[in-house]
Amino acid sequence: MAQDEIIMEDNAIALEDVDDTTVEDVDVSKIIPYIMDRYQKAEDYRQQDEDRWLSSYRNYRGLYGPDVKFTEVEKSRVFIKVTKTKTLAAYGQIVDVLFANNKFPLSIEPTELPEGVVENVHFDLQKTPEQNKPEETTQESPYGFKGDDKEFLTGATSLTLQEKLGPLKDKLSPVEDRLKEGPASTPSSVEFSPAMVAAKKMQKKIHDQLDESGANKNLRSSAFEMALFGTGIMKGPFAADKEYPNWNDEGEYTPTFKTVPQVSHVSVWDFYPDPDANNMDEVQYIIERHKMSRTQLRNLKRRPYFREQVIDECIRIGENYTKKYWEDDLADYAPSHDVDRFEVLEYWGMVDTDMLDEQGVDIPKELQDFDELQANVWVCNDKLIRMVLNPFKPAKIPYSAAPYELNPYSFFGIGIAENMEDTQTLMNGFMRMAVDNAVLSGNLLIEVDETNLAPGQDLSVYPGKVFRRQGGAPGQAIFGTKYPNVSSENMMMFDKARQLSDESTGLPSFAHGQTGVSGVGRTASGISMLMNAASGSIKNVIKNVDDYLLRPLGEGFFRFNMQFDFDPTIKGDLEVKARGTESLMANEVRSQRLMQFLQTASSPALAPFAKFPYIIREIAKSMDLDPDKVTNNMSDAALQAEILKGFQAEQQAQQPQQQGAPAGVDAMDTSGAGGGNIGVGQAPVPGEQGFSGNGGQANTQQPQASGEQQPPMGSIQ
Repeated sequence: MAQDEIIMEDNAIALEDVDDTTVEDVDVSKIIPYIMDRYQKAEDYRQQDEDRWLSSYRNYRGLYGPDVKFTEVEKSRVFIKVTKTKTLAAYGQIVDVLFANNKFPLSIEPTELPEGVVENVHFDLQKTPEQNKPEETTQESPYGFKGDDKEFLTGATSLTLQEKLGPLKDKLSPVEDRLKEGPASTPSSVEFSPAMVAAKKMQKKIHDQLDESGANKNLRSSAFEMALFGTGIMKGPFAADKEYPNWNDEGEYTPTFKTVPQVSHVSVWDFYPDPDANNMDEVQYIIERHKMSRTQLRNLKRRPYFREQVIDECIRIGENYTKKYWEDDLADYAPSHDVDRFEVLEYWGMVDTDMLDEQGVDIPKELQDFDELQANVWVCNDKLIRMVLNPFKPAKIPYSAAPYELNPYSFFGIGIAENMEDTQTLMNGFMRMAVDNAVLSGNLLIEVDETNLAPGQDLSVYPGKVFRRQGGAPGQAIFGTKYPNVSSENMMMFDKARQLSDESTGLPSFAHGQTGVSGVGRTASGISMLMNAASGSIKNVIKNVDDYLLRPLGEGFFRFNMQFDFDPTIKGDLEVKARGTESLMANEVRSQRLMQFLQTASSPALAPFAKFPYIIREIAKSMDLDPDKVTNNMSDAALQAEILKGFQAEQQAQQPQQQGAPAGVDAMDTSGAGGGNIGVGQAPVPGEQGFSGNGGQANTQQPQASGEQQPPMGSIQ
């Protein structure tokens, strides 16, 4: 009986598995067709874009497409790869902007009216703590009563000045009783900017995360496809565990893991956006097509919310990857073979709420009243391997698509290769004609009259060849005809087509290394003027990089840190600004302008209006120097000096009064005149010893410093 029970139990387990599979098939019957239908629509819509990309790729590689046919008389098949030169020149300019000064052109700054963190605080160095205290006011209480239009909204709080110091709360605690809100109003006041400090800490953290995630390589890949195909795409940031190598004292490998935000590049060939959208702000969904090996598919089981049993079922079914028609062209028409890979579709977009309920997705109470929500769905072999709500707050599709040249009526932009497609065709045609003509005209066309030659002779021609004529035959037997050479005219047309390519792309040839520039470009100032004029077109491209790639990427890192990082010193009312266009200005020009402004602001009348610490830091940046290492923060120095002064005052109060000190000599005198530092310190004020003014009181104690003259007798003191 025991053996029969075991067999029945095994059968029950098998039946249970079959029932689960059946239930799963019923549940996914709605979501799988929903995803595949949208994928098919997006694929059909971008058919023309794929044709454009293929033509651009062939022009870049120097390959003739299957639509180009040659006649029998066309012997030359040359392809002049000017498209490659132009594309790499544009790619190089974009990369120079992205990685200028070895830093990403991203900055974090406080908003115009920051909330939760005070913008500026200050305290006066020459005033006592009692004098620095804010004046008491008798203004009306802000709380009021119900119905007076002063009620606080739900969740609103009334923060004190100390609570709004943000990252400087602990640092300013020794002088918190002397702080006043607002900018410094006197020369002796020290000003601090808690909102700016929080912004700079957030900026450093984002730059460090970009370096940790290897964003350099991915951004370069996106910049290349942006120049070639017209659109560069980035994905992320996502939380990923990064492995740091480490060995203990025994030599055992014990790596450490750190969760960091990570970004990745997505090729335009694997990117299927909503066909009814013209930019990322309008898309309802995005589908990314993955080509995964068996190992890569198994590794998905280690990531959260992936269904391990379904992934195992997909692997058991077998590889299902089908090559697209354009993949053979990208492989340079390599022999076709079976691809041992899986096709996995990753969907980001709106999904009906009932589909989420069918899959048992936990929907928060505040979202249960919505008819549709943003979700992330993964499909492989018609199986649902993952389905979760969008984890980002606010819910946003984690892709950024930057066009090289904006096409306002299409999602995908226009690249260098497409702009010069016609001129590339003209250059190839004229060059082939010139080569064929040069070959034809470089040798003689030989005409032979066989009636004048002895029969049975070899008609091949070579130096020293002897032909035998028939006796008494009149006339010439062999004629040599030179074919006219018109290759110079073809080359003139080729040069004209090359000039048109400069016009169509906005990248003149001298901008990427052309020699033999004549005219105004022969002088340094002339070529500088030409380069400045040529940079006008690339400025529009860099502006697209700022608006569609860098800023969304920076905002993604900002939201990631605000949502998943618990460091209070980097949080505040901040905004992300892309500074790519500023990188186009040469450092020499920027440094020269900063020095000129510094010289202008050094006059006593304008000095109070200038922010000298910022100017000095910007000068250091223009010289490719790290401002944090070569400049000193004057506010921090003044704060430390004030704290040290307080400690010294406490120590002096505890020490007994020094014996024998002359009456009327204060600490300034003992440290100044008594210490030998004559002429160092502050000027005396009225009523103080050593002051001479209109009050009629003579200065009876004149300094006896070396080289100082006494006033003449009879002079008015």
